[in-house]
Amino acid sequence: MTNTRAGAALACVPYDAGRIGEPVHVSGPQGPWHRVREDMRTRGNAVVCTTWGEWLTSAVTDASLRGLLGRDWTRYRRTADPVVRFRFVASRMATKFTAAAALGTEAAELDLAYKIGGRPYLRGLDQIDISLTHTDDLIAVGVSRNGRIGVDAEPAGRRMQFDLMQTQVCTPAERADLQRLPEAERSAGLLRLWTLKEAYTKALGQGLRLGFSEFGFDADGAGLLAPDGTPAARGEWAFSTHRVLGRYLISVACHDAGLDTSEDTAPRTMLDEGFMGAVAGLLADPSGR
Repeated sequence: MTNTRAGAALACVPYDAGRIGEPVHVSGPQGPWHRVREDMRTRGNAVVCTTWGEWLTSAVTDASLRGLLGRDWTRYRRTADPVVRFRFVASRMATKFTAAAALGTEAAELDLAYKIGGRPYLRGLDQIDISLTHTDDLIAVGVSRNGRIGVDAEPAGRRMQFDLMQTQVCTPAERADLQRLPEAERSAGLLRLWTLKEAYTKALGQGLRLGFSEFGFDADGAGLLAPDGTPAARGEWAFSTHRVLGRYLISVACHDAGLDTSEDTAPRTMLDEGFMGAVAGLLADPSGR
């Protein structure tokens, strides 16, 4: 008999359905982007999934590609392998179009840059966080105005060797939960934990530098735990795992930093009014009196 508590850990459901929406499947530049805008309006974050092949036609035929890619144009042109080149451009187009839909602007208006380690960000829009991941032909993009966001994806059929990986991936409590499962379900449970932990560490900007056995999740995947099983957060983090396109898992980690979550996220109007008032005052009286 499957342990009820451990079995709950395998369910690919949105554990914080009110805080993280289901990934929106878009089939290229045409969207549907209204669902991204709605998730941003109601939740402050949105996640998109797509495949690089769905962007191939646009990547090949779009006359405005150079302007759209911006600083990535040189890298795109210098990539010799055509498969690698088109996967690269598809992921950048998907990222820019997703961010543009979330912000109510045009993709070409956004300047995509990269932090040390390769994490993308939108230059000049510090309140917006984005995360990009890809595996096989899947691309997933997360965007948030509330705080940090991390997304990770894996093929749902990927086999995880529990005996070999348990000490590197799991806390003692997580190992105990997984050991109660039938062997056939153990790999799926470990894969779900792996994607959740990848998403969380990506949101933190740590990646694999933060040991996966140094933090854990409760049985339903909603709560962040310390290695000894005690709560490690006070509700500021939300997590979810979804099965998409029939063959992939996507896990999402969202942090609520308590920022102003005004629905107006247009780049032209995101400057703080108090800051702009202070600037206007200084311009009127440079002495500050």
